[in-house]
Amino acid sequence: MSETKQQEATTDVKSDAVVEKTTEAVPTTAPATDAPAATTGDRGPRRRRGGNDRRGGGQGGRRPRRGGRHERVRPEFDQKIVSIRRVTRVMAGGRRFSFSVSMVIGDKKGKVGVGVGKAGDTQLAIEKAVRDAKKKMIVVPMDKDGRIPHDVHVKYASSEVMIMPAPGRGLVAGSSVRTVLELAGVKDVTAKLFSRSKNKLNNARAAVEALKQLKKG
Repeated sequence: MSETKQQEATTDVKSDAVVEKTTEAVPTTAPATDAPAATTGDRGPRRRRGGNDRRGGGQGGRRPRRGGRHERVRPEFDQKIVSIRRVTRVMAGGRRFSFSVSMVIGDKKGKVGVGVGKAGDTQLAIEKAVRDAKKKMIVVPMDKDGRIPHDVHVKYASSEVMIMPAPGRGLVAGSSVRTVLELAGVKDVTAKLFSRSKNKLNNARAAVEALKQLKKG
């Protein structure tokens, strides 16, 4: 009987030790369950990315653009490219490519100019052509209806052009001569190319030279 009592006492001691260990472990896990209020703070619950909040209305919609759309500023002169060519230059190390752009600019109120720009990039060549055309701009003498006072006949390089007033016919011209007359604002004229030259740059320059010879009536 003494041995059984000793065994019962030892089991009671072990059970008390297990109970003490479990009771000590409980307080350590308890604060973790009370923590959500401290972790969220003032920011509130986090929103899930994606879903319906980003698609449309409600508080989760997209933010409006700042300032809205800005209207494009209209340029001072209208521009039109007459010709664009890729030029190749053979060097000791190989070939080098560049672009040559011929452009006509005008305000359709009597001012027109033809310019040429060359560069390795197309956009840079266009900017050079615009600057060159502004330097060579002329003022066309015409009346308030956009009609020229008399006929003109000019030969420039291999291009030969004749411009004649034609009341009521509108603008009748071809090639780059039409572009020059249109951007200059000339109306009711007929233009005739007597040469067979297909060089658009020379045709445009011939038209400008013809407009230079106009005299106020």
